[in-house]
Amino acid sequence: MAEVEETQKKKRTFRKFTFRGVDLDQLLDMPVEQLMELMHSRARRRFSRGLKRKPMALVKKLRKAKKEAPPNEKPEIVKTHLRNMIIVPEMVGSIVGVYNGKTFNQVEVK
Repeated sequence: MAEVEETQKKKRTFRKFTFRGVDLDQLLDMPVEQLMELMHSRARRRFSRGLKRKPMALVKKLRKAKKEAPPNEKPEIVKTHLRNMIIVPEMVGSIVGVYNGKTFNQVEVK
């Protein structure tokens, strides 16, 4: 009886990431227009006006860091001054160093 309880404790269930009831896998495959429908009005407005050069550069650096990271390991920290960047699904799993005016605070996007 004790062995059964130990095996049940060892099984670790990983948290499934969802946004407004939609799984992360579906969010990653979703086109931008459908993703915008799930966001709040301020984010929809910002995306409809288009992302500028600096936010696009941040997303590009995050993609590169995730691609270069060994499997099952966290990617390298990407430093940024963009405190008002909207989190998009492809950023999940990245580590961002956000500048607060004095130091870079490490933030893991979950």
